[in-house]
Amino acid sequence: MSLPPLVEPAAELTVDEIRRYSRHLIIPDVGVEGQKRLKNARVLCVGAGGLGSPALMYLAAAGVGTLGIIDFDTVDESNLQRQIIHGVSDVGRSKAESAAASIREINPLVKVEIHNTALDRDNVREIFSQYDLIVDGTDNFATRYMVNDAAVLLGKPYVWGSIYRFDGQASVFWAEHGPCYRCLYPEPPPPGMVPSCAEGGVLGVLCASIGSIQVNEAIKLLAGIGEPLVGGLMVYDALEMSYRKIKVRKDPDCVLCGENPTVTDLLEDYEDFCGAVSVEAQEAVVDSTITALELKEWQDAGKDIFLVDVREPAEYEIVRIPGATLIPKGEIISGEALSRLPQDRQIVLHCKSGVRSAEALAALKAAGFRDAVHVQGGVLSWIKQIDPALPAY
Repeated sequence: MSLPPLVEPAAELTVDEIRRYSRHLIIPDVGVEGQKRLKNARVLCVGAGGLGSPALMYLAAAGVGTLGIIDFDTVDESNLQRQIIHGVSDVGRSKAESAAASIREINPLVKVEIHNTALDRDNVREIFSQYDLIVDGTDNFATRYMVNDAAVLLGKPYVWGSIYRFDGQASVFWAEHGPCYRCLYPEPPPPGMVPSCAEGGVLGVLCASIGSIQVNEAIKLLAGIGEPLVGGLMVYDALEMSYRKIKVRKDPDCVLCGENPTVTDLLEDYEDFCGAVSVEAQEAVVDSTITALELKEWQDAGKDIFLVDVREPAEYEIVRIPGATLIPKGEIISGEALSRLPQDRQIVLHCKSGVRSAEALAALKAAGFRDAVHVQGGVLSWIKQIDPALPAY
């Protein structure tokens, strides 16, 4: 459906702006009026990573007058495969600062506002209220639900995107005119069911495909042209090179934007709502957790342990803890791998950060392996505390 422009036009375009945006100005649907609206717009990008990189670059090139960036992370070498707004010289630098510098190179006419902080319940309302439109480039469910809830409560539209391996999705959520994220996903998936990009990987160029769709939708909303993806979900399969548009209806029973909402304020704890680990895993790790330092001590002392890496084969190929045997978490939870586990040795599980190993530990405890333990912090803790020379990923 067509929607009215989100922002009023600026008073005028300068000579420099007319030259710079000439290819926009000659498009009848955009023209001078549309470009003035872009100039007058304030857009916040949540995250300067995989999706935030192309989104920020093209929003800047398009002439969005004010761009906000919120990101508390620093640039890591593993980011450079897909986060193209950063370069080698930016490794170790604040992502928000690095992205801002790249934007100034692309378009010095754009004003950049940096929020070098983590988005949380205490600051999300204040930050979002400064902008006309939110572009969501987050990669975890807790932040996605918080972004959605804050946008709905403030009456803000936002453009959402999601990427994983070769698949991507994008939509526009605006409760005033259509569904919100909770209408599409009322509940987060069970912990560990949907791996993050850090766990499952992502094709670098997929970020550009979905990020550019997000910018396209942002421009349409700001200028009031075309038919935005309100009420539509675009699904992209890079391997098959296929796009599917799925209709998404507003849920009258939505707890946030439905006819009788029960969620009328931000949740106290979005991490708890999304569940870092299941209740079973939380119970399983009690008195069954060791540190990376303890694991190293056990190995050096010659303790008879069976060390199990529950990550995926591709992760195991990148970096591994010496002596570990690869048995992916799915094979443990399904019971397929139980016969391969020794009954007479201490089983020690680990993953990348400790979440998947906790879930696998719960499955082992339920299967009778009462003495099994897992390594808190997983490979990341091993690298930090034991062997910093190993490659991070």
